[in-house]
Amino acid sequence: MYGTLLVSDSPRWLSVIRDTGLDYVFIDLEHISLERKTLSWMCQGYRQLGLPPIVRIPSPDPYEATKALDAGACGILAPYVETREEVEGLIAAAKIRPIKGKKARNFISGKSKPVSPLKEYLSDFNKEHVLLINIESRAGVENLDTLLSYDEVDGMIIGPHDFSCSHDMPEAYEDPRFVELVSSVIAKARDLGKGAGVHVTWNGMWQEIEWAKLGANIILHKADIILFAEQMTKELQELKGALNENGAGRSADSNINI
Repeated sequence: MYGTLLVSDSPRWLSVIRDTGLDYVFIDLEHISLERKTLSWMCQGYRQLGLPPIVRIPSPDPYEATKALDAGACGILAPYVETREEVEGLIAAAKIRPIKGKKARNFISGKSKPVSPLKEYLSDFNKEHVLLINIESRAGVENLDTLLSYDEVDGMIIGPHDFSCSHDMPEAYEDPRFVELVSSVIAKARDLGKGAGVHVTWNGMWQEIEWAKLGANIILHKADIILFAEQMTKELQELKGALNENGAGRSADSNINI
């Protein structure tokens, strides 16, 4: 599945994105300021184009998850997940909605099970919801087996910026230790039968390809703002070079850390 992060909330983006070959779009509420109404039209619009919107909520909070799903998200990505309790709350929000509280906790723990007609209702009501978790820390890696042990968790995506900082390698994306660690997490997730991906925002397409060959099947490639900056910088450098002007322009490196 091929997707990218959309920063722009312009309605014109709908017709542009439609023909790019993307399989889904990624909307980030953790690092990007979007109002709830704006999120809703974006989700509804991209759904109509057949591009499922995956929304990263601001925190691993089940109430934030239900708000995004109410807006029209097809999938939830929860940031910085580290504990069993966080996962169980997210499962309640994404997979057995609208059940909450003690009843939801009993369903997840196995103390009780939904019975007909509620069982069929919940299955139909939540059948299109995808639940993904961000692995971004040492604790997330250490608890990976537990976090992915739930059938309701569909996969994980590594957030490389926080991941590298948590492992004392800030933004050292080409460090062999970082590459090996990411590779091992992808391999473990795939061995557990879960989807796996990395949000690659830097000029590391070779790594993206290698991780896909290792089994990463959720390709989250850069962002509209990054691609704009890279292409604009490149073309301005070409123009200035052709016109013999000094100053090649600023670097296209993005300041967006995911």
